[in-house]
Amino acid sequence: MKTLPSNIAPYKKTPKFDETSIPKGLLKAHQTKEGVWGKIVVLEGQLKYKMTEPEEEVMLNDDIFGVVEPTKFHEVEPMGRVRFYVEFYR
Repeated sequence: MKTLPSNIAPYKKTPKFDETSIPKGLLKAHQTKEGVWGKIVVLEGQLKYKMTEPEEEVMLNDDIFGVVEPTKFHEVEPMGRVRFYVEFYR
């Protein structure tokens, strides 16, 4: 799993989502803009994080967060009950 660069700072955070309120756009391949990183923080349960460049799958939980690289396609899939949010950095 990638790590966030040390020279970026958070600037925005999504609301908390659960398995019933995840926006449809997060469930299919999407990307952030150039220079925008994301941190997927799971509060409860598990979330499958899929990246396509390079192809990789990571199971996120309250101990393991996901790193979204700028412009890289990715998607998430809830694994049962889950609560999470995404924090954006630049």
